[in-house]
Amino acid sequence: MSNAAYDLFMPAELTSAVVFASPHSGADYPNSLVNKTILDSHALRSSEDAFVDRLFDVVPEFGSPFLSARMPRAYVDLNRSPDELDPAVIEGVRKQGQNPRVASGLGVIPRVVSNGRAIYRGKLSLNEAETRLSDYWYPYHSALQRLLTQAGNTFGKAILVDCHSMPHEAIENFVSRGRKPEVVLGDRFGASASSDVVDRIEAAFAAAGLVVGRNSPFAGAYITQAYGRPSRHQHAIQVEIDRALYMDERRIEPNANFDPLRILLRDVIREISEIGCGQLPCAAE
Repeated sequence: MSNAAYDLFMPAELTSAVVFASPHSGADYPNSLVNKTILDSHALRSSEDAFVDRLFDVVPEFGSPFLSARMPRAYVDLNRSPDELDPAVIEGVRKQGQNPRVASGLGVIPRVVSNGRAIYRGKLSLNEAETRLSDYWYPYHSALQRLLTQAGNTFGKAILVDCHSMPHEAIENFVSRGRKPEVVLGDRFGASASSDVVDRIEAAFAAAGLVVGRNSPFAGAYITQAYGRPSRHQHAIQVEIDRALYMDERRIEPNANFDPLRILLRDVIREISEIGCGQLPCAAE
């Protein structure tokens, strides 16, 4: 199922309470952005979770749905609250308290891409910002909520695996006493998911030979905060994968390790999907 806001890939048979989603891998850059930005197309893509949708595209084979955004993060950030509007880039918006994400230019309508590079020379109209939200933000989140509600009604629980990638630089500069993590799980320090669910997701990545960290340097943002309700049997875990594992970050191209990682993640995805299978048999490979 596809529309302007997202692609939704459903399994032949829903057998798992786990919902996978990729809010930042969208790469459909609309003319309304391309014609207004002062960046070239390469720089514009720098904050994109490039190719994450391809890394996880086998999800439906294991009985889980996979929701993938089509619009890029530089256009509308689905991992932000719709009220995180930046007065520095949107006309007619009043400053509302101190929000570090908005202050740094990373609100729901971003002002900058990676390394703080400005996207626009001037400001956008409030009407344009609201159109982006109504056309893309709300449809994506409505679809995500429907999937989680369906999982909860069917299995008595729902587990959201929110799939992202992180710049290698974020890990390179990360102070760690052991090996630097290649995957970081964010559960907002236990607020968005129960420890047993996160333990099993960590075990799935670790069994594949990946070094896993938790909550540092990324603990989760709006999506884990909004959808993580472990007391109501709804869990949300953010997964950040080091981009250097599978892509050339400078060129924004898959590297020689892309296919091997994709194959390795197949077993990880299967293990995670099985967390949500309950008493029903999981989909066969």
